Amino acid sequence: MREVVILGSGPAGLAAAIYAARADLKPLVVSGPQPGGQLTTTTEVENWPGEPDGIDGTALIEKLKKQAQKFGTEFKEGWVTDVDVTSVPKRLIFDGGEVVETRAVVVATGASAMYLNVPGEDALKTKGVSACATCDGFFFRDKDVVVIGGGDVAMEEAIFLTKFATSVTVIHRRDTLRASKPMQERAFANPKIHFVWNTEVVEVMGVDAGHVTGVRTKNNQTGEEKTIEAQGYFAAIGHKPNTDVFLGQLAMSEKGYLQLEAGSTRTSVEGVFAAGDVADHVYRQAITAAGTGCAAALDAERWLSEQRSF
Repeated sequence: MREVVILGSGPAGLAAAIYAARADLKPLVVSGPQPGGQLTTTTEVENWPGEPDGIDGTALIEKLKKQAQKFGTEFKEGWVTDVDVTSVPKRLIFDGGEVVETRAVVVATGASAMYLNVPGEDALKTKGVSACATCDGFFFRDKDVVVIGGGDVAMEEAIFLTKFATSVTVIHRRDTLRASKPMQERAFANPKIHFVWNTEVVEVMGVDAGHVTGVRTKNNQTGEEKTIEAQGYFAAIGHKPNTDVFLGQLAMSEKGYLQLEAGSTRTSVEGVFAAGDVADHVYRQAITAAGTGCAAALDAERWLSEQRSF
């Protein structure tokens, strides 16, 4: 039986592994369906402390993994398809049927950015297609970009991108925004932001060129199709936390984010902790994920020590 199993191998999971391994908990990290998490879809990370020249997202994950292995972390490929975290010990069932028992669990399964799944979108990820303006906005200095969405997140992304881009075109499928009134007012007041209403993207263009060159759109009222030239495409239609396997066992928000005790990484079940985007719908940054990974490992170590004292 394991002392602690960490679900997820992004910055949150690997930071948790480093701290748990140094505490001699001999953690097992389960990679999941996307080893390394969302960071592996980013070509260059320029806001990671200690990397002034930037670092490739995959390279950063490999460095974190190597550091975790140095202290004794074990890794397992595959993903968990069923759990019983209320039992003692906790049971994790893998896609192949294998069962792993553990005293504690750190959930660092992250969240997945939602995309439209239109032609060209997937092929051009990291080549002009992004779902994080904070992460990638810098690369679009003096370029034209489009933002897809009409909520607060879309307005935040659009406003942030105006720091770099020449123009930001917000494409929204309705004729009014869903964003809060203050966010709308800020966006409408920004001279760099333009709006295209009642319109849906039907294709991200530039696959043959190897980078985004524009989007093909369709007005859902008139059926008219247009091409909007752009070098950047930002999907801002939301994120989905990867928490389905914990439905009915761990407390979640309406949108599926794990709910934590105030000032802690403890979930609603004793011995289960959460770190990173699986519980964070506000910051969603690699460095904040890593910080909560550290906290989750410390919380898990303290909880395990308390159990042994009884």
